[in-house]
Amino acid sequence: MKNTHKQNLLIAALLATTSFYAAAQNMQAMPAMSHHHAEHAEHAGDTIGQPGAAGKVTRTVKVDMSDNMRFTPEKLQVKTGDTIRFVVSNSGKIRHELVFGNEAQLKAHYAAMLKNPEMEHADDNQITLEPGKSGELIWQFTQTGTVNFACLQPGHYDAGMKGSVTVASGDSTHKH
Repeated sequence: MKNTHKQNLLIAALLATTSFYAAAQNMQAMPAMSHHHAEHAEHAGDTIGQPGAAGKVTRTVKVDMSDNMRFTPEKLQVKTGDTIRFVVSNSGKIRHELVFGNEAQLKAHYAAMLKNPEMEHADDNQITLEPGKSGELIWQFTQTGTVNFACLQPGHYDAGMKGSVTVASGDSTHKH
């Protein structure tokens, strides 16, 4: 009887240790899964622009995201200071997103998405849409250069679901 009691205590101790270890490992993984990438948006804001104000929109651009892993249009031209209202639609049957960033930021974010496919986003520089849904993203382009955008859902970036905005110097030609 004593051996059975000792065995039960040993099993209970092993289970408790294993459970504690598993819980600790899970807690380390959880921040990555619920991480909202706010720092990506903050760092990106230095070169890609900033969230725009609805009252300062200079132009509206409709963007379609489809299951052929393309944005339509995939290339845009704007001028510094332009505030664009992107009316984004997901005409596909799977989730898509549009995320602004430079090439390095998008690649790093995509690598994180591959490790944590269920990661949720809540950044000002992106919009995620379920199939058949539409939404808006208002963005002000503050510096000349190229601002990239991509769908960072696993597999989509590698399939070529990306585009770019060329930002030219000058005042906006569209004033409201």
